[in-house]
Amino acid sequence: MSAVPIVWEDESQPELSADFGPLLLPSAFFPLILRPSRRFTEEQFLRFCRANEPLRIEQTAEGELIVMTPAGNRTGNKEGYIFREIDLWVEREGKGFALNSNIAVTFPDRNFRMPDAGWVSSDRWNSLTDKQKDGFLPICPEFIVELRSPSDRVSEIEAKMEFWMEKGVQLGWLIDPLRKLAMIYRPGQEPETLLQPETLAGEGPIAGFSLKMQRLWE
Repeated sequence: MSAVPIVWEDESQPELSADFGPLLLPSAFFPLILRPSRRFTEEQFLRFCRANEPLRIEQTAEGELIVMTPAGNRTGNKEGYIFREIDLWVEREGKGFALNSNIAVTFPDRNFRMPDAGWVSSDRWNSLTDKQKDGFLPICPEFIVELRSPSDRVSEIEAKMEFWMEKGVQLGWLIDPLRKLAMIYRPGQEPETLLQPETLAGEGPIAGFSLKMQRLWE
């Protein structure tokens, strides 16, 4: 398969060749936006992501690639804690499927996005074929969590939360350790901001779940 020429968001930068090999760029260049000369197919996108592990890559409906560095030690540890608590709740309650930051969600408009953590109900998970379960998740999670890292701009992470809500998420949590606050997103409502809460309590699709927050403020 021939290489796909791609350029940076800043067109003054040189072209790169997306031949599904690794992007050999200094970490200072990330996060960056790449524009392929043609949209990646799902197979090409998957190959590109695999070739560039552990970079985290998303694709917009316009075909742009958003390339981010892996989470740092503290952020990665906090992401793992959030996923662990959701997964333990799933195991304890016997319902749903927990998502971690390595799971990409695909939408009909060909957006590919990766929440830091999330949850899909048992009914919707069990409606998928084995092939769908092994590939990109083709349904929007009912619940997602985004954790702001030191490199995330507030405007960008809040825009990502709005994206999730527009796609059908029923409950979203934006956790910002830098500002020591959490924002609760509900459909059709303005986000609710909580300053350094001790616990976040689940509601709606995840009623009964709770997350102790102390580790996230450290």
